[in-house]
Amino acid sequence: MIQNSAIDEQVQIQIQDNGCAVKPTTVERIFEQGFTTKGIGKGTGLGIAIAHQIITGKHGVTITCTSELDQDTAFTITLLLADV
Repeated sequence: MIQNSAIDEQVQIQIQDNGCAVKPTTVERIFEQGFTTKGIGKGTGLGIAIAHQIITGKHGVTITCTSELDQDTAFTITLLLADV
């Protein structure tokens, strides 16, 4: 599900799935460079960290991840209307 809304002078875009969620320990580290849930030698853990760095650093946007076990995971992107 994708939702968007305007709150004060911000736009929020939320992308949510209906899967089995992400473990809390993974959510805490999801944007950390080098973090991966894959086995040794199976992944670098750079993709989402680089995307997060570009979005937040170069564009002043915030992105968060929330997850409820056995329910869903959601990524929320927030940007200022002046930047749109």
